[in-house]
Amino acid sequence: MVDSQYVLPNDIGIANLDCAEAFKLLSPEERLYAHYLSRACWYGGLVVLLQTSPEAPKIYALLSRLFRVQDPTRLGELARSLGLSDEEYQAFLVYAAGFYANMGNYKSFGDTKFVPNLPKEKLKKLVWESQAFKEHPEEMEALWGRCGDLMFSLEPTQKHLGLSGQGISTYFSANCFMEDAKLAQKFLDSQNISAYNTRLFKTKAHGKKCYEVRLASVLSDDFELDDELRAKMKCFEFGGCDFTVTRGDYGPLLEKVVENLQKALPHAANPTQAKMLAHYITSFTQGSITAHKEGSRCWIQDKGPIVESYIGFIESYRDPYGSRGEFEGFVAVVNKAMSAKFALLVASAERLLEELPWPRAFEKDTFLKPDFTSLDVLTFAGSGIPAGINIPNYDDIRQTDGFKNVSLGNVLAVAYATRKEKLTFLAEEDKDLYIKWKGPSFDVQVGLHELLGHGSGKLFVQDDSGAFNFDRDAVINPETGELVRSWYRGGETWDSKFSSVASTYEECRAECVGLYLCLNKEVLRIFDLEGEDAEDVIYINWLNMVRAGLLALEFYTPESGTWRQAHMQARFVILRVLLEAGGGLVSLHRTTGADGKPDAIISLDRSKITTVGKPALESFLRKLQVLKSTADVVGGRALYEAYSAVTDEEPERFLTLRHTVLLRKEARKLFVQANTRLEGDDVVLVQYDSNAAGLIKSFRDRFPEDAEFLEQQLLKLTQADAHFWAS
Repeated sequence: MVDSQYVLPNDIGIANLDCAEAFKLLSPEERLYAHYLSRACWYGGLVVLLQTSPEAPKIYALLSRLFRVQDPTRLGELARSLGLSDEEYQAFLVYAAGFYANMGNYKSFGDTKFVPNLPKEKLKKLVWESQAFKEHPEEMEALWGRCGDLMFSLEPTQKHLGLSGQGISTYFSANCFMEDAKLAQKFLDSQNISAYNTRLFKTKAHGKKCYEVRLASVLSDDFELDDELRAKMKCFEFGGCDFTVTRGDYGPLLEKVVENLQKALPHAANPTQAKMLAHYITSFTQGSITAHKEGSRCWIQDKGPIVESYIGFIESYRDPYGSRGEFEGFVAVVNKAMSAKFALLVASAERLLEELPWPRAFEKDTFLKPDFTSLDVLTFAGSGIPAGINIPNYDDIRQTDGFKNVSLGNVLAVAYATRKEKLTFLAEEDKDLYIKWKGPSFDVQVGLHELLGHGSGKLFVQDDSGAFNFDRDAVINPETGELVRSWYRGGETWDSKFSSVASTYEECRAECVGLYLCLNKEVLRIFDLEGEDAEDVIYINWLNMVRAGLLALEFYTPESGTWRQAHMQARFVILRVLLEAGGGLVSLHRTTGADGKPDAIISLDRSKITTVGKPALESFLRKLQVLKSTADVVGGRALYEAYSAVTDEEPERFLTLRHTVLLRKEARKLFVQANTRLEGDDVVLVQYDSNAAGLIKSFRDRFPEDAEFLEQQLLKLTQADAHFWAS
C-alpha cells in the first residue's frame, strides 16, 4: 500500500473559483482584454510542466489524449467494463485533476510527488482499451513507455523536488549539486544576468566542467539580439569552468504567450497598459529580464485597473537554490468593497511602519504607496494559487519604484473554509470561535503580510559606481550597537545572496509583521472590527499561526533534514519562537484521540499575547530585518536554521509529533477555474462542476484549437533535453 503522503485522497476538496458576478460587470472591451490575457496565461502555464519533472510533460500529453477523445463519463463506463471499481476510477480522476491543478506530478505546496492510487496494471489496461489508443496505438504505447513507470515510481530521489542526490529538479540537469548552483550564481552575478528566466545544464568536455545557462525566449539564435543580450549571449571562462549563455527555452509555448499578448494590446484600457504589454512581449521574445522589469514598472504605474494581471517567471520557491522563477500568470477583476478597506490600510501605512521594531534608517527612504486591491481571480495559471501576492519580486524596483499588493478574495472565500469535524489539534472550546473568525482574521493577516510585511524594510546597497544608499558613518546596527559593517554589492540581490533560505526567511518576516501589527486597534477598525470582535480576531490570528506551525511538520523531510514549503517552514519557526518565549503563552500536549490514535492539542493563552508574545516577536522580528538589511547571510542563516531544526528533544518531541500530523493531515483543496470563449464580438464565461471530472473538463476545453500541437511541442521539448536526466 502506498504511503498516504504520496497519493491524493478520493474525497479531496474541490472548489469552484467563482468569478461570474465580477466578469458580468466588465465592459465588452474589458472582457476581450481579460480573454486574451487569460489565453496568454494558460499557454505560459504549460511551461511549469517543463520546470517540474522530466516525466510531467509526457503525463500531460497522455492525459490530454485520453480525455480529448473520451470525456470522464465515457471513460468511466469503459473503466467499469474492464473491472475497475468505482473507487479505483475515482482515484484516477483525482490523480488527473491533481496533476492539472498542480501543473505536474509534484504538489505545488510541499513539492512532494503524488502517484495514482490504483494498481498500475489496471491503469495500463484502461489506457490500452481507450479510444485514444485505438486511434493511435503506436503513439499511445510509446507514450506510456516513456511515463508509465515514472508516474508510479517512488524511488527515494523521486519523492521530492531537490538538487542531485536529494530530489529531482528540471531547473538543473541531474548532475548538478549545490556547489554547481553556487558557482553558477556567482557567474550570473559577475555578468549581471538574472537567474529568474534561466535553467542550468552541466556537461564535461576534455575533463573540464561546462555549463549552459539557457534563457527562456521565443527566439533561439543570434537573430535580432538587442544590445543588452548581445554582450551576454556568448562563451565565458569563470571559476576554471566554461559557461555558455544560450536562449530559446520553452520557445513554442512562449510564442503562443506573445501571440495572445499582442491580441490583448488593442483592448488595453490606457497607454500605460499598452506599454506594459509591449515590454512583456519583448521580454518573452528576446529572453530579456530587463524588458520584464520595464513592464513591471508600467504595471506598478497602472493604478486601479478594473482588470488586473501579471505574467512571467515570478516566484522562486521551487528552485532548490532559490533564484529561478516559476512561470505564472493571473487575470483578475477588482472587488471594490474589500479594496476600499485595503485602500484605508495603504493610507495608514506610513504611520504603521513607524511601529515596526527597527530604527528608521532600516526602512525605505520613502514609502511608495502601492495599489492594494482585493481581486476575484478569473485565471491563475501556474502550479498553485496563493491567497495574496506582493510583486514584483525585483529588489531594485521594490526599493525605488514600489510594488503592488493583491488579495485574492474568491480564493480566500473557499480555500480556508473549514468544517468543525475536520479541525485538528485544537481544544473543543476553541473550535467554534476559530470557525467564526478564521476568515476575517485571515483578511487582516493577508493585508498586513503583503503590504507592510513584504512592503517594509530597506536593503543596504553599494552600487557599481561605489555609491551607498545609506550613511555608512552614522547608521548603527541595533543588535550590536556598532556601525553597519556589511551590505549588498553590485549585482547582488536578496535572492542571490540568501539563496535557498531567502524565500522562507522573507515569508517568516512578513508573517511576523502581520502578527505584530494585528495588535494595533487602528488596523482592526479599518476592517470594521472593534471591542470583543477585535480581541477575538487577534486571538484567532495568533492561534491560527501556532496551529499552522504544528501542521507545518507535514512539509519537513527527516531523511534529508530539509523543508519543502517556504510558508510552512516560516510558521514552524514562529511557533518555536513563541514556545521559547515561555510564560505559558503556548502549550502543546500529546493526547489520544477518540479513535484511539495519537493526537495533539495546541493552545494559546490569550491573556499573554501582548505581555509575553509581543516582546518575543518584537525581538525576533528586529533580528530578521537587521540581518536582511545588512546582507549578513552567515548570521541570518544561523538564526533561521536554528529555529527551523526539527528534533525529538523534550518537551515537544517534534519528530514524533510529525507522525501524528501526517496521520491526521487534510489534503489542500483543488480549484476548478472557468474558461473564456469568444462568441462573435463577445466573450462568454464557461463554468464547470466542482468535482474531479469538472476540473478535467475545464482543461480539456482550454485549448480547443491546438491541443494536439501543444502535446507535440511539449513532447519535442522534453525529448530534446531528456539526456540531462537519463538514469
